[in-house]
Amino acid sequence: MSPELVVALLAATVQAGTPILFATLGEIISERAGVLNLGVEGCMALASFAGFLVCHQTGSAWLGLAAGGCAGALLAGLHGLVCQVFLGNQVVSGLALTIFGVGLCNFLGTPYVGQATVGFQQFAVPALSELPLLGAVFFRQDALVYLSYLTPVAVWFLLWRTSLGLGLRAAGEMPAAAAAAGLNPLRLRFLGVLLGGFLCGLGGAYLSLAHTHLWTTSLSGGRGWVAVALVIFAFWRPGRAVAGAYLFGGIMAFQLRLQASGTNVPSSLLLMLPYVLTVLVLVLSAARARSAHGRGSAAPAALGVNIEPEG
Repeated sequence: MSPELVVALLAATVQAGTPILFATLGEIISERAGVLNLGVEGCMALASFAGFLVCHQTGSAWLGLAAGGCAGALLAGLHGLVCQVFLGNQVVSGLALTIFGVGLCNFLGTPYVGQATVGFQQFAVPALSELPLLGAVFFRQDALVYLSYLTPVAVWFLLWRTSLGLGLRAAGEMPAAAAAAGLNPLRLRFLGVLLGGFLCGLGGAYLSLAHTHLWTTSLSGGRGWVAVALVIFAFWRPGRAVAGAYLFGGIMAFQLRLQASGTNVPSSLLLMLPYVLTVLVLVLSAARARSAHGRGSAAPAALGVNIEPEG
C-alpha cells in the first residue's frame, strides 16, 4: 500500500471514529451516573435526521448540530423519565428507545432521501496541518473532528475534577450515600442522562452533516451498539474510549475501502467485520477485568438499578 493510501486510510479512520467517540463519551457519562441507556442507536438515528433537517432548512451547519444534540438529549430524557420517575426497566426502555428512534427518523426522513445539505467542510489548521503524517491525518479535517479532540478531555475533567462530576459518579456508585451527603441522586442521574444523550446526538448529527452531507435511511448503521460495547472496552474511562473509537473507525474505513477496490471477498463478510470485532472486544474486556480485579466488571456499582422512592 502506497504512503498516500496509508494517510488516506488513517484520515478516514479518524472521520469514521468521530461519531462513535461522541456516542461512547455520552454513554460513559450516563452509565457513570447509574443509568444504562441501550437507546444510543435510536438517539443517534433521530439526531442525524434532526441535524440534517435543520441544516437543510436554515443553511446553518451549527444550528443543525445543536438540533441534533437536542434531539439526542430529548430522546435520552424520555428514557430517564421512564426509568427514574416511573421506575421502568432500563434495558427494556433502552431497547424500545432504539426501535422508536430509528423508526421515527426513517418515517420522517423518507421525503428527504437522497437530498444533500451543506454541512461541515474540511479545512486545514495552519501550521499543524504541515506536520509530517500527523498533519494530513489529524489536522485536515472538519470542525466536528477538531471538537472531538477536546471532548474526551472535557468529559474527564467534568467527571474527575468537578463537584458535579463527583456527584454524578456518586449517584452511579451509591445513590443512598449521595442522598445522605445532601445530594439529589435522582436529579443527578437525570442530568447525566441528558448530557449523555446530547453527546450521542452530536455523534448522530455528524453522520449527516459531515460524514455524508446527505440524508438516507438507517444512517446510524449500528454505531450506537458499537458505542455501548466500547464503554465496557474503555472501562468507563474517556481516555480509553478514544483508542476504542479509532480502532472501530479503522475497521469500518478499511472494509469500505476493500469493497471499493473490488475485492473478491463477499461484501456481507466485510460488513460483519466491525461487529465481529465488537464481540471479541467484549470477551477480551471481560476476561481482562476478571484477571485484574477478580470480578467481572469495573462498572459503577449501582448501574442499571433504579432509585426506589422512600417510605
